[in-house]
Amino acid sequence: MTAAGEERGRWWGSTDWGLVIGALGLSLIGALLVYSATQAEASTTYLIRHLVNLAIGATLAAAVMHLSPHVLRVISPLAYLVGIGGLVAVLGPLGSTINGSRSWIQLPIGMSIQPSELTKISLILALAAVFAAPIDRGERLGVARLAIGAVLAAVPILLVLRQPDLGSAAVLAVLAAGMFVVTGIRARWIVLGLVLAVGAAVAAWFSPLLSGYQRDRIAVFLDPQTDPQGIGYQITQVAIAIRRGGWTGTGLFQGPSTQGGFIPFQETDFVFSVAAEELGYLGALGIIAVYAFLIARAVLVGIRGEDAFTHLVTAGVATWFAAQVVENIGMNLQLTPVTGLPLPFLSYGGSSMFACWLAIGLVLSVHRHRPRG
Repeated sequence: MTAAGEERGRWWGSTDWGLVIGALGLSLIGALLVYSATQAEASTTYLIRHLVNLAIGATLAAAVMHLSPHVLRVISPLAYLVGIGGLVAVLGPLGSTINGSRSWIQLPIGMSIQPSELTKISLILALAAVFAAPIDRGERLGVARLAIGAVLAAVPILLVLRQPDLGSAAVLAVLAAGMFVVTGIRARWIVLGLVLAVGAAVAAWFSPLLSGYQRDRIAVFLDPQTDPQGIGYQITQVAIAIRRGGWTGTGLFQGPSTQGGFIPFQETDFVFSVAAEELGYLGALGIIAVYAFLIARAVLVGIRGEDAFTHLVTAGVATWFAAQVVENIGMNLQLTPVTGLPLPFLSYGGSSMFACWLAIGLVLSVHRHRPRG
């Protein structure tokens, strides 16, 4: 066998194809759901863009998986600074305000990017790099190290709240909390973190950090009749679509609510309602099962990793996916407030797709470079 053939064989054998197929399957299902929600208004425009975003995201994952965890650890400070730079830039003249949140930067090529999505990657790498060294030495994290981690997490969370983007800030907070817990910190620090988190939430509610639009979303979650013609109408229509689907659904491209355009932003925030209406509860449960597989697989890859850095990186990815899936599906089911978070891989949006595939790339890197015996 030639050297090139041997290299291809090693690449093929060292790739976690279950993880790749799961993420690819969700992305392609998302393409169908996005097309179903937008075909009447925009023909194949959103479908093509979703597939282009998928291709770019998968390419990014393939590039990241070839970087060893050691290299990822070395570049983590740069990645963190780039992430913070993006969040600062979006609050300046480069930022664009959409739906009351200054979260996007318009690029000259006709695309927009949402730095808060990509910051999830940079925060994972930064916290893993800070926490890994003492854990590898068999030591508990000291107060100084925990304080550094808390500051690293607080800076992007506060910048995202300033946009304001409550949903992304919450995911960053849960992601960071999950990584803190995985380090094995004492229970009193976990309790203190929970108390501080509750205090921060209360302070945010009574401060100018949240816009009127964000407050309205929370108020409508508590009582949809607060805004029956606005956000209340949106979540009421989502509930109608989900109930209509039943166990087997109305059929792909056959959902009355979806095809009638009754649900604003259905291709992004409420793409799960397309699945529930047209594929039914069974189809929706199947999608949830794939998410559960991806999260469990990330945890398993981390357990088999070679050091604390790899354990922490995969724990961060798993926590992020779990938090975002729960929040998005929860808001579709009226179990959580509407925060505008996309559903990983399924929702339309380039920044989310790129970030999710970069996360898959991180897990694939850990799997590819794990000890083999």
